[in-house]
Amino acid sequence: MSADYDLVVLGGGPGGYAAALYAASAGLTVALVESASVGGTCLHRGCIPAKALLHAAEVYRTVSAAAEHGVRIVGDAQPDWPAANARRSRIVDQLHKGLSGLLKRRKVTVVAGFGTLTSDGAVSVGGDTLRGRAVILCTGSAPRSIPGIDVDGTTVVTSDHSTNSDADRLPERVAVIGGGVIGAEFTSVYTDLGVATTLLEALPHGVLPVGPDRDCADVLARSLRRRGAAIHPEARVGTPERTSNGIVVPFETPDGSDKLEVDQVLVAIGRRPVTEGMGLAEAGVRVDRAGFVEVDTTTMATSRPGVYAVGDCVATPGLAHVAYAEAVVAVESVLGESPPPVDYGKVPWVVYTHPEVAWSGLSEAEARAGGYDVEVHKHTMAGNGRAMILGETDGLVKVVAQKDGPVLGVHVVGPWASELVHEGYLAVNWEALPGDVGRLVHAHPSLSEAIGETMITFSGRSLHG
Repeated sequence: MSADYDLVVLGGGPGGYAAALYAASAGLTVALVESASVGGTCLHRGCIPAKALLHAAEVYRTVSAAAEHGVRIVGDAQPDWPAANARRSRIVDQLHKGLSGLLKRRKVTVVAGFGTLTSDGAVSVGGDTLRGRAVILCTGSAPRSIPGIDVDGTTVVTSDHSTNSDADRLPERVAVIGGGVIGAEFTSVYTDLGVATTLLEALPHGVLPVGPDRDCADVLARSLRRRGAAIHPEARVGTPERTSNGIVVPFETPDGSDKLEVDQVLVAIGRRPVTEGMGLAEAGVRVDRAGFVEVDTTTMATSRPGVYAVGDCVATPGLAHVAYAEAVVAVESVLGESPPPVDYGKVPWVVYTHPEVAWSGLSEAEARAGGYDVEVHKHTMAGNGRAMILGETDGLVKVVAQKDGPVLGVHVVGPWASELVHEGYLAVNWEALPGDVGRLVHAHPSLSEAIGETMITFSGRSLHG
């Protein structure tokens, strides 16, 4: 069977369903091909379930400290891992049903099956052929593996397993390999829920070695250590050995060799693009050596006319909200419009640990390396009234600006950094002057005052700092 559409979208993750919904709202006929369930990794195995588990850890942490806030708890609070997983599943199911309903209302044809690109630029699914005026590839990503470390889904797992576990209890001892975003978030979850957690990171800084400003990442590292996590930077991990008591992980650091016996190993070294077996080379779509689809990021067009690619299958930040933005660029390019491209250097990043870390724009080190004459100011959360009320004073705001010029980067670590960062994102993207942002009125008491207070100090004056 053959069917014709204005647009065929291959992959139903954030980039794919965003492209389908946006194109349908512009009046295009759309087919969306998905081999599993619409929503992709983000909804089913990544962003949503991981943050649900992080929130469970936050609630447990808050209840455990209830006495400090004048609330008496009879008996000790205990983590209920099956209940946390059940709630995670309910949230995912509800969002999946909502997304499926929205696609149906927009009259997007959802085609179940594994789609491949044919040599003539169509999409083949289970013997059927879907033809479109354009095709958008949104084939997503999968966890990266380490040679010699076999993932079995039980004792050695990836984040895909950890966010979909139906285990009736938490492991007592966990080794997390990789201190990036995924590794840091699971280290935070496990530590807060009482799991003996060891983080092994190959790079010199054990927690978030790449991305955020070092001052902010160090606040998180200190907090994790204070709460009980063991962190080993510059750790070279050997082949784990399964024993009757668990699994032994050998590793080397500058201090020497060591072994760690745990119940579970979480491999969290990032994700790789899923582009193999999809007929891309035969269709004339160029893929780089790492497996990413090569695109012109001003339009998201691939090397084959009429074929575009967005999301984790291209070498841009692997963030759901970046995939959304790229989907808009791709659809508007299909429509013959001239969309502004995504400015990848300024997109907001968030790590949903405790405390949260978020940033937009350049770190201090990046700004200096870029040749800017830099001025930097920081304001801690220690004296912020709202942070004190919450009982969460670990954190700071750091603003990096060009001397006598605009804001280059805003970095936040602390409570609700995920929400606070968007004021910084606006300042960075509008190339605002720190003094102008500092004159804006921030509600009191609020966490956002820390941003205002930091901006004010660029004038040479301050309020509370």
